[in-house]
Amino acid sequence: MQPLEKLLNQPKSRKITIFLSLLATLVPWPIAGLHKFYVGQPIWGVIYFLLWNTPIPRIACAIDLVWYFVQGEDQFNGQFNGSSTVNTQVSHLNPTLTESVCVGAIAENLRELDQLREDGLVSEYEFEQKRRQLLDRIV
Repeated sequence: MQPLEKLLNQPKSRKITIFLSLLATLVPWPIAGLHKFYVGQPIWGVIYFLLWNTPIPRIACAIDLVWYFVQGEDQFNGQFNGSSTVNTQVSHLNPTLTESVCVGAIAENLRELDQLREDGLVSEYEFEQKRRQLLDRIV
């Protein structure tokens, strides 16, 4: 396995993702979107990189930074590592229960996201992006 493949296949660290987002917020060139590549979202990484000379990536990186910071370790792992401590503890008991726990967690995340939108902390566009990400985890 190539060194780059090893790095990409390792579990993603929330702290590293927060650090990369912070760095991209403060110094957009040449690392705009690097955190997106790190978490396995290369299309978004390319978009951030292509827009490096506009304020858009810096603002988006700041929003991502806040999102990664407020989301818990378990939620981060569920989204980017395909696992969560709740799911691993429950999955051996009952697969149907695991699915209901995931759906319940996603529903709770959607409610929190909607509250952020209603409070004006998240735009309609950001809300729709995150909502789609959460709903894509169900399918």
